[in-house]
Amino acid sequence: MLRENQYQPQTVTHPGTDLSEKLKEIGMGPKEFAVRTRKPEKTITAILKGDSSITSEMAVQFEKVLKIPAHYWLNRQRQYDECKVRLKEQEYLIQAIEWAKRFPVKMMQKYGWIQDVKEKPAIVQELLNYFSIAHYKAWEDYYLNKELKIQFRISLKHSSNPYALSAWLRRGDIIAQGIEVKEFSQKKFKIALQEIKKLMADYPPDFFKQLQSICANAGVKVVYTPCLPKVPIHGATRWINEYPLIQLTGRYNRNDTFWFTFFHEAGHILLHGKKDVFLENIRYDAFEQTKEDEANQFAIEWTFSEHQEFEMLSQKPFTAKDIIRFAKKFNTHPAIIIGRFQHKKMIPYSVGRDLIQPVILDKFNTC
Repeated sequence: MLRENQYQPQTVTHPGTDLSEKLKEIGMGPKEFAVRTRKPEKTITAILKGDSSITSEMAVQFEKVLKIPAHYWLNRQRQYDECKVRLKEQEYLIQAIEWAKRFPVKMMQKYGWIQDVKEKPAIVQELLNYFSIAHYKAWEDYYLNKELKIQFRISLKHSSNPYALSAWLRRGDIIAQGIEVKEFSQKKFKIALQEIKKLMADYPPDFFKQLQSICANAGVKVVYTPCLPKVPIHGATRWINEYPLIQLTGRYNRNDTFWFTFFHEAGHILLHGKKDVFLENIRYDAFEQTKEDEANQFAIEWTFSEHQEFEMLSQKPFTAKDIIRFAKKFNTHPAIIIGRFQHKKMIPYSVGRDLIQPVILDKFNTC
């Protein structure tokens, strides 16, 4: 992308214009110049008309005859060629405006993901820069057509909003690039989950930074990306090169939902393949849905197991103090227990509301 202090001329004349002016100045016709440079007259005529380019070999010959350095002719040709491409690029940006309209541009600008520009072609350019692509068709190949099957196996074609979802995923990629982690170790990550479970139970104010640090030591990157309009997603998991990435939103701002989502994504890392991409609101086939069910079961076991749930239910009725007591016994957070029983409609949503802690991750956001 050009910076503001870079000069980009709107139009640049063909170097044949300079050649024509010089030949008139010295009183030399095209035929004589062709003889002196040992080039076909039709080639020289084509250059003078702007229909042909000056090559490196020609530039050296021109220097000998006209005493104008070869680099001058090459620079003029390069400037002209670039200008032609830039003008054509502007036409393309206009053609891609309809594509750009499908993205939540205003929210992406609000979050600082792209620059706050107003002109529609400039917005297109911002989106291309954001996705690191040269053409909007490249976005389709990557996110819809699965052309890069090694890096991104899943297609967003059947998601509710592939444009916003791809922007959300891309933000995770960008943030992850700035996170240093140790070499991934499945063994270390399994051990780390014990420490993370305690973090879930204690729920300190800097829990997310601690979570990132614990995971980084096991080779797992964890990032927070706020939700975008029409992308009701809690999290996603994928592998980028040799490290797994867990991307979370903190949707609903409830700690029970947040921790279940984290352990769900952790389950994908430990149970499933490196080439898989797991995210919500995608229509999975039966085989892929089985993996989602396995990740859910993994999260249940780590947050509040079915055995622990049965133990509590066998001692009904229980009070808020009982829930806190059981939470300490199971090394979980009371909100996890409340959330489970609310989800199963065993208790109304008004019960235990004060035990559910808010999740505010914006302060941990890395722009």
